[in-house]
Amino acid sequence: MSKHETWRTRKFWADHGGLLIEEFHAISSDAKRNIGKRLIDGIIVLGEPTSIQTGGTHQFEGKDLIIIQTKPGRLGMYLMGQAYFSREIMRRFSPRSLRTIALCGAQDIEMASLCVVAGIEVFVIPDDEFLESERPLVSQKQEAEQDVHGNTH
Repeated sequence: MSKHETWRTRKFWADHGGLLIEEFHAISSDAKRNIGKRLIDGIIVLGEPTSIQTGGTHQFEGKDLIIIQTKPGRLGMYLMGQAYFSREIMRRFSPRSLRTIALCGAQDIEMASLCVVAGIEVFVIPDDEFLESERPLVSQKQEAEQDVHGNTH
């Protein structure tokens, strides 16, 4: 997830709580079988303690999930497709419920009407809502990883 996406995903998560899994590897790549990896920007597991996990695994069976795909620009078909097919991929894990969210920086009313039909909820979080004081907390592990890669906080 890019720096323009992470804060939006975390802002949405902050209003819902639960476990946020960032960059979940829903499908692993397999060159021999011609399969590319598929990442989901965020999965919120409702009913779990409020925390953030990056990647890794989780037991989703019987859980209530919110699937999030995030893009910084205007709502478009790329983001819509990611959200729709992320939901379909996550059905394989037998959750109790799935809610599908497309987070974006700007609305497109025509595309949003198609999202309603497809069962995708659209939330617009414009760039001007990013304030340093509103940045979500990052774990110590994430801070250490950022320091290693020369990123700033």
